[in-house]
Amino acid sequence: MTSRIRGAGDRSGPLRYPLLLVVVFLSAFPVYWTFMIPSRTNDAVGQLPPPFLPGGHFLSNAARVFDTVNFGKALMNSFIVAGTITLCTLLFCSLAGFAFAKLRFRGRNALLLVVIATMMVPIQLGIIPLYIEMQELGWGNRLISVVLPTAVTAFGVVFMRQNVLQAVPDELLEAGRMDGCGTLRLYWHVALPALRPGLAVLGLLTFMQAWNDFMWPLIVLNSENPTVQVALSTLASGHYRDNTLVLAGTALGTLPVLVIFALFGRQIIGGIMEGAVKG
Repeated sequence: MTSRIRGAGDRSGPLRYPLLLVVVFLSAFPVYWTFMIPSRTNDAVGQLPPPFLPGGHFLSNAARVFDTVNFGKALMNSFIVAGTITLCTLLFCSLAGFAFAKLRFRGRNALLLVVIATMMVPIQLGIIPLYIEMQELGWGNRLISVVLPTAVTAFGVVFMRQNVLQAVPDELLEAGRMDGCGTLRLYWHVALPALRPGLAVLGLLTFMQAWNDFMWPLIVLNSENPTVQVALSTLASGHYRDNTLVLAGTALGTLPVLVIFALFGRQIIGGIMEGAVKG
């Protein structure tokens, strides 16, 4: 009987691990290639067969990136923009999600439908009026023009609402009210600690989206005050493209995201799995 149960749970057989290795290789190889090519010269890009082992030119190519564009300022700007957007999104989306999930007020369902409906509107439709608004406010070529339009997202509100419904029982809130907690204290002391796994997932998704955002920063910022993606577009422009230079900048721009995922990946994966089990 035990052998039958084990056989039923292991139907993939010996092909499971080879398939997993293939998937891991296909997923990791582009990242490896991004870090390997900058360690060589431009001649290696067109070689057949291409080289698969790193060379010794990564530091020199990275230094050329900082000499060609103001990449140090671009990294700092991206950290400021992505960090500020992430903090604002976590705060405001968790507040809105808590209100939609646990508070009773007139028009709640209608307002939630409006929030969901905004997710169906293409971002490109709002670029021109948003750009005009930023110029009228005098925020052209300033980081606030990148931060403010994405400080709160409809996806974040809906995501946190679902997390509040799953992670915060009504009985816990009622116990807090009996102890004299107001609405904000219930949010801060009761709901927020239970929402940490969901906040970790939303924080990583928001940080990556803000860090990789290209179109809107390219429109409102110039080459003197760039983010990482705008600086990379400057490296890739021109009649002659230096592939090692572009990929060196790409590697430097990808490294902070990899470090953040390495530091907080366990919490993020735990939050995803916890939500999957509760669902």
